Amino acid sequence: MTLHSTNAENIQAQSDSDEQAIAIEAAENDVLKETQDNRHGAATTARQWQVLSQLQRNRWVGTTHIYEQLMMAGFDISLRTVQRDLNALAKRFPIEKNNANPQGWRWKEDAPLQSLPHMNLSQAVAFNMVEANLTQLLPPVILDELFPWFDLARRQLKNSKVTHSWIDRVRIEPATQPLIAPDIDLDSKDNIYHALFYQLQINACYTRSNKSEASEYTLNPIAIIQRGVIIYLLATRTDDPKATIRTFALHRFDRVEILESAAQTPDNFQLDTYLDEGSMGFSHPLFGELAERGKNTAVELQFTQQAGRSLTESKLSDDQIVTSNDDTLTIKATVNLTSQLVWWLRGFGSGLLDAKPALLYQAVLDQPAMTNNE
Repeated sequence: MTLHSTNAENIQAQSDSDEQAIAIEAAENDVLKETQDNRHGAATTARQWQVLSQLQRNRWVGTTHIYEQLMMAGFDISLRTVQRDLNALAKRFPIEKNNANPQGWRWKEDAPLQSLPHMNLSQAVAFNMVEANLTQLLPPVILDELFPWFDLARRQLKNSKVTHSWIDRVRIEPATQPLIAPDIDLDSKDNIYHALFYQLQINACYTRSNKSEASEYTLNPIAIIQRGVIIYLLATRTDDPKATIRTFALHRFDRVEILESAAQTPDNFQLDTYLDEGSMGFSHPLFGELAERGKNTAVELQFTQQAGRSLTESKLSDDQIVTSNDDTLTIKATVNLTSQLVWWLRGFGSGLLDAKPALLYQAVLDQPAMTNNE
C-alpha cells in the first residue's frame, strides 16, 4: 500500500467521523428544541386555559383584570402576552371583545357552556370554603361529583398568593361553647342522605336519647338540619297516624336500610316556615299549656345595662323595642318560647333581672328538663 493511499484513507475516515459527530449534535439539538417546544406549548396551554376561565357570559372582563389574576396564580407574563392570548383564542373559541378602553372580553351569548379543566381563583376560594364548611350537609351523590373540584381548588390555591390574602384570614367560629361532634355511622349517614335525595323511605334502628336500647322504625325522610355540631334528620314515622314531624340525631342511628317505597312529605310543608316557627329550638315542658306551645309570644326581658347592651345591636325580633333607664334595660319582642331561649337566658346569670310571661322566668330559674326530642 502506498503512502498516498494511506493518507487518503485517513482523510476519509476523519471526514466520516466529523459527519457522524455533526449528525449526533444536530439530533441532540433537535431533541432539545422539541423538549423546549413541548414545555413552552404546555405552559402556553395552561396559561390560555386560565385566561378562558376568567371570562364570563353576561359581563365584560377587562384584560388588566385577567392579567392580575394570572399573576396571582403564579404566571410570570406581561399584559401584552394576555392580549395576544385573547386574540389567538378568539379564533378558536366563541369569545368576543368590545371597543371600550380599557378593552373587555366575554363569552358570546350563544356560546355553549364550557367545561374547562381549570378554575379561577375566586372559584377555587369558593370550592375551598364549601369543602371546609358544607360537606357534612351534602349527599354522597353530589360529593362524589365535587371531590375532583375540591382537589382542583386545593392545587389551584397551593402556590397562589390568594392563599395568604384570604383563605388564611377567614374562619367561622361558633357563638357558643365549641363541642366535638359525636361519631356517626358513615353507612347510615350515606343511606339517609341517599334516601332523602331520591325521596325514598328508610328502615332504621335508632336509639332515643332517653332509652338504652335501639328501636326499629320505618321513616319518611323530610330534611337535614345541622344545629351546632349535631346533624338532625327531620322525618315522620309510618306508624304515626298524625304524621308528626320528629327530629332524629344522626349519631343515634345504628343501621339504615333504603327502601324502594316513596317517602311521604306532609302537605304544605316548608322547611323555612318550620324553622321560623322555632321548631328546632325544641319545645319546653312548661310551655305545653300555652297556645301553640308558646309560639310567637310577646316577652318582656329586663337586664342590667351591661348585660343587655348587646341586644341593642343584635335584635331578638324585627318588632323589638328597647327602653333604657339609669341602671336597667328592658327589651320587648315577639319570640318563640323554646328550650333554646331558656338556655340562652340562663347564660346571662344575674344580668337577667326579670322575664315575662312569668312562666318563662320560672323555666329559667327552675331549669326543668327538655323532653320532646328523639
